[in-house]
Amino acid sequence: MKKQRETFWYWFGKKFATPIFRILFPVRVNNPERILEKGPLVVCSNHVCMKDPIYLALYPKRQMFYMAKKELFDHKLVGFILRRLGAFAIERGTGDTGKAKQILGGGGAVGIFIEGTRSKDGKLGRPKNGAVMLAHEFHAPILPVCITTPTGLPPKNFERVILSYGEVIQPEELGIREGTPSEYRQASRMVMDRIAQLRARDEETFRREREAKAAK
Repeated sequence: MKKQRETFWYWFGKKFATPIFRILFPVRVNNPERILEKGPLVVCSNHVCMKDPIYLALYPKRQMFYMAKKELFDHKLVGFILRRLGAFAIERGTGDTGKAKQILGGGGAVGIFIEGTRSKDGKLGRPKNGAVMLAHEFHAPILPVCITTPTGLPPKNFERVILSYGEVIQPEELGIREGTPSEYRQASRMVMDRIAQLRARDEETFRREREAKAAK
């Protein structure tokens, strides 16, 4: 398949808009060295707010191509921007992952919000199976990522978030042998558990910081 290349607008936005974004929405990043820079990769993250794809694009040297719900592309301007930043539409419930397969087949990185939608209450949701199915089909590693805010809800301007990269999960670790629904569910829960562990650690960091500030 055709090798995926970085889009011009992705490069432009990262080069010129990133400094401004980091001032408005400061980020503390943990373990960015875990990002694999070559070969097919499925990046699985929780989903807090609309800015999440930007947070996840700040540190990798390679471009992440993100799945986005089809409704976002209905608005002409928004759809125009999303496409040029490398996002692609997927209709919920259809299982249509043709674009994702094209990207992985070309050795690219696909970003997937494993819950399938943004959290409304700040809690982690139930994982969907699409990410592990793609990882299994293309023998692609999975990189679990967690975006943690002080409250669990979308961050305010100038409110710092913690972006943590977990240890890469190799395809063999998913435990998928026959490709059954139960295997996919179990593998998805394993990925979600890794994200939850990252979140618990980062929530503890926020808690200690609040206590230290209150003690002054």
